[in-house]
Parts: sequence; C-alpha cells; structure tokens
Amino acid sequence: MASTLSKWLVDPKRNPLAALHMKTIKTRLSRYGLRYDDLHDPMYDLDIKEALNRLPKQVVDARNQRLKRAMDLSMKHEYLLEDLQAMQTPFRPYLQEMLALVQRERAEREALGALPLYQRTLP
Repeated sequence: MASTLSKWLVDPKRNPLAALHMKTIKTRLSRYGLRYDDLHDPMYDLDIKEALNRLPKQVVDARNQRLKRAMDLSMKHEYLLEDLQAMQTPFRPYLQEMLALVQRERAEREALGALPLYQRTLP
C-alpha cells in the first residue's frame, strides 16, 4: 500500500502536483542553464565524488562550465536569454548510471566485509 502511494506521489504522469513540481524545477534550472545532476554536491557525498572522478573529462568540464555560468548569472541577478533557455535539457542525466555503479560496488564491498574504499576523517 505504501509503495503504490509513494509511486503515485512522485510520478508526474499520474499526479498533477508532481507534474507541476517538475515543471517548476525545469523552469528554474533552465533559467541558469543547469541540469538536475549538477545539483549534487561532491563534498557532501563521497559516492558522488567518486562517480565524478570516473566520468570522462569532457563531461566533468561541461558540468563545471554550467556551474560557473550559473554562479555568474546569479551574482549578476540575470537569467539566460530566452532562446538559450529553450535549448536547455535539465532532466538529461549524465551522473545517475555511474553513481548507481559506485553505490553497488560500495554495497558489495560492505557485504563481503572489506574495508570501505573511502571514509571521512576529521582533521
């Protein structure tokens, strides 16, 4: 029962509130030329940091350029031009497959009893 309700809540095809939320997120990301995967912070989650390290250099460079452009636009209190906003693809993933692979590898290491690949330490 809970799983069907949660699936309904997050499915934009079946829930009009989820569709409205998705449209709002798409508009906000397109204003700055960002993708949804750009919002992940590698300093917060080490799996994301590892996934970014495994991606090709040109994908990571494109991500960094999008983030720099978004910060510049935000500092200037401006948005991208309308024609550039129309060309943006905010929900085209580039990180999800690699992140899923990293998380599966980490879970497998933990299941086998191996030491963690990386761990946070306080200085």
